[in-house]
Amino acid sequence: MLNLSRRAMLAGSAVTIAIAACSRAPKDDVPAAARTVPAYADGVAMAEGIAAGETTGLEQVEAAINRAKAVEPQINGIVTETFEMARSDAAGLLSGAFAGVPSFIKDLIDWRGSPTLAGSRGLAGHMATADNPFAGKWRGAGIVALGKSATPEAGLISSTEPLSNGATRNPWDLARIPGGSSGGAAALVAARVVPFAHASDGGGSIRIPASTCGVFGLKPSRDRLPYSEPGAAPPLQISVNHAVTLTVRDSIALFRASEANDGTYPLLGDIQPLTRRLRIGFAPEPMGATALNADTRTALEGAAQLCRDLGHTVVDYTIPMDGPKFTDAFILYWASGAAMFAQQVAAFAGKPVGPDIIEPWTLGLAGMAVKRMGEVPDTIAYLQAFEAQYAAFFQSLDLILTPVTGSPAVPIGEQAPDGDFGKVMESVLGFVAYTSPMNVAGAASMSVPLGWAPSGLPIGAMFSGRKGDDGLLFELALELEAARPWADRKPPVSAA
Repeated sequence: MLNLSRRAMLAGSAVTIAIAACSRAPKDDVPAAARTVPAYADGVAMAEGIAAGETTGLEQVEAAINRAKAVEPQINGIVTETFEMARSDAAGLLSGAFAGVPSFIKDLIDWRGSPTLAGSRGLAGHMATADNPFAGKWRGAGIVALGKSATPEAGLISSTEPLSNGATRNPWDLARIPGGSSGGAAALVAARVVPFAHASDGGGSIRIPASTCGVFGLKPSRDRLPYSEPGAAPPLQISVNHAVTLTVRDSIALFRASEANDGTYPLLGDIQPLTRRLRIGFAPEPMGATALNADTRTALEGAAQLCRDLGHTVVDYTIPMDGPKFTDAFILYWASGAAMFAQQVAAFAGKPVGPDIIEPWTLGLAGMAVKRMGEVPDTIAYLQAFEAQYAAFFQSLDLILTPVTGSPAVPIGEQAPDGDFGKVMESVLGFVAYTSPMNVAGAASMSVPLGWAPSGLPIGAMFSGRKGDDGLLFELALELEAARPWADRKPPVSAA
């Protein structure tokens, strides 16, 4: 199997509650002709209906395929359709917490029997013969993949506009990006095609599209869920796997079904809406000099006020770090991964690195890494030391509240991979000014869909904690979801 990676050395992977249930025939006393497929629901509800015999996995898969066909021409969130394989899988005997529930796998990890293209023209023909370790957890949970969701090349940018597949569009406004790199996943969940979809996050790639598409996205702590094959880890593991979901309970149940269970962390315990009150640091200012969009500031202030109304203590906070220095180091590390990815794609394609197989954005990052190669060892050391610096932020705080992005979703084309490299970089750095510290620190962080701009675009609020605070974030998310529900807010492009 070709050893490509989600950000090459950055991610180190091959390019790669609910209930125990099985996909079985419905109850004998309910004739098939008299049954109706339940309305679109979250994954936990779908699994419960399948287990109770009220529906079948095959019925739910067929319904999801029909939903995909209804909206896909508008959003372009699917890279590879595997509908026939999904039908076959759903018709078989499935077990696990989500037995028979349909979903999509982000096209950065291997799902046996499906292509893994990583948004790259140079990987045409690459077929997965085995599951990525995380994908294996989902298969073991009985999840049925309808195909692979769109991602930018190697997941290297905050918009999903790969030259190989074209732009994925935001269901809330088709002229806007859905975010990246899990843009296809978030668009498909927001459009109610599936209740959840696999996503990964190496610098914000779960939280950014969750924010721009109005769904929930939690980035797990480092090593809490499987990411890569043993021995494939980079000098600093910044990427994690999990999901974007419509409901918090789906995210919790998926987390449980996917836990590494290797002794690094205790297994996730009972999660209920938070009862103890927290001290939350409110830090709306970007790390750099980027101005915060007025609509985003208003939405974030609304999230802070909601926390106050719920009895939490919210204090103004300035994150004590050198933002420009950190950003420069992170981008160089990111660029190093792009350079390695380009070499691996060239080896697979049997061609030299060039614009016929590698996108201009990736080439620009790779060129940056080559020019500054001598700085990489010190950069890695600096980023490794940041984990302790980040942990010190919480000496008097439980969590930190920041924006996810500097603005709501930007227009399609502003971050296109074939645009002027300098202008695209300027847009990206202004847009993703908040999310990467949690990846470097290995900490838990989540985007909660609590705000909407006057234009109708969603604006997530990002709550971040220490490494291992996944359960605390889930508890707060349940409390926030109950206080300000979002699942009934549907975008203009919706299949439900």
